[in-house]
Amino acid sequence: MTKLISLRLYFHHSERARPTRFWHRVSRPSLASHLLRHAKNAGIEQALLHRVHAGYLKGDRLHHEHIEFAHHRFPHCIELIDLEAKVRDFWHVHGKGLDNVRAIFLPCEIPTQVT
Repeated sequence: MTKLISLRLYFHHSERARPTRFWHRVSRPSLASHLLRHAKNAGIEQALLHRVHAGYLKGDRLHHEHIEFAHHRFPHCIELIDLEAKVRDFWHVHGKGLDNVRAIFLPCEIPTQVT
């Protein structure tokens, strides 16, 4: 599998990572920073936390960005792009226990060079 694929992960702003060591039990990191750190350590080619201005996730009402306050149900989106096998392996390892995360795999197409 040498195709590029994109994995988009949608979740609420308030989601926290599961505790994996002592300090996580004291102060659990946000799910966004946790996943980005693990993506970097796994060698994922590209990982982005998309800035959301407004939106909603399944079953929620519409939320808008506010300069001083982020609603706990405000949506986040992380996008990981790399070879299909690498991204699927990452999801297989780190996707366990993420019940409140919606994962969507999208095929990527690289534009041909124009000469």
